[in-house]
Amino acid sequence: MSRTAQEHKADAPSSLGFAVIICSSSRYETLKKGYDVEDPSGDLIVHLVQKQGYSIIQRKIIPDDVKVLMKTVQEALVTSKVDVIITCGGTGISHTDITVETIQSVLERELPGFGEIFRMISYQEIGSSAILTRAIAGISKNKVMRLL
Repeated sequence: MSRTAQEHKADAPSSLGFAVIICSSSRYETLKKGYDVEDPSGDLIVHLVQKQGYSIIQRKIIPDDVKVLMKTVQEALVTSKVDVIITCGGTGISHTDITVETIQSVLERELPGFGEIFRMISYQEIGSSAILTRAIAGISKNKVMRLL
């Protein structure tokens, strides 16, 4: 590891607060009807974040709706305890997959390497179907935003 990379890691905060936003109309509708819903992606994200010693400040399941996603992200951006926002879902290529475009409109700076690495890892696991997955990361209001 280079000296610069080591310095960046040494200067990284030891505690971070995460907002986890799952975009899934079907799961949202199930919750709205009062039923329990399985959320394996959200569960995995929470597990991995907490395993690293970080905190979950918010966790929400929302529909694939631009206005709802924008409102939820804006709320997380102004929450002082939230340092990182992870959204999951709505990253495919169907007409209902609006998460990427919505998040891109909020980003001040995009980190294109995240999507490249995400697809590389996905390709190793699922093969050429990985090309259908869109993933981005960036910075907004000094907070990291990742879309999986």
